[in-house]
Amino acid sequence: MPARLKAVLFDLDGTLVDTAPDLLGALDDVRAELGLAPLVTPLPAAIAARGGRGILTLGLPEINDAAETWLPRYLQAYERRIAQASKPYPGIEALLDDLHERGTACAIVTNKPEGLARLLIAKLGWTGRFAALVGGDTLAQRKPFPQPVLRACELVRVAPAQAAMVGDDARDIEAGKAAGCAWTIACAYGYVEAPERLDTWGGDAIACAPEELVGLLCR
Repeated sequence: MPARLKAVLFDLDGTLVDTAPDLLGALDDVRAELGLAPLVTPLPAAIAARGGRGILTLGLPEINDAAETWLPRYLQAYERRIAQASKPYPGIEALLDDLHERGTACAIVTNKPEGLARLLIAKLGWTGRFAALVGGDTLAQRKPFPQPVLRACELVRVAPAQAAMVGDDARDIEAGKAAGCAWTIACAYGYVEAPERLDTWGGDAIACAPEELVGLLCR
């Protein structure tokens, strides 16, 4: 780990919080509103990485252009249940406390719409834990482009070369690398559809369990 690490930038879904139960639950809500039965074979949790459009494309095979047509209703359904079953991964809250005690700034860089991300943080009682939050619609570009990472670093007043980017998707690693982050960590425990390809992402380290982040970031 770089000796002068002053900030850690986290992805949200699949990295800090297991949100798949509510993301996929919102799909069931939309199907029910449309008079459709639940899927015979539920979507795997890793599909949550595809976001609302990806979930709808796979979860409404009966409807053409489901992603574009029903995305607003899906987002409304998700907002209603946003923290009904979503939980922080084990050890994450202790990690955030440890980083705070060390004076390391924490920020969120997510492709989730900013409003929904802030609502989730509030529902979890995490308001005030993060020095900055950059969502998928905060800027014109989102991960894997570096701009959201650069914006988060600007908000916490830390150079990218003094920050780490942590996430469960290749886009997190790519964005962190492109922004010039000192360190990138891939979270194998998150929503990874092809875990056998993790080592091709180019991350500097891999955390196979949330608890491993403590050792990687606080040693």
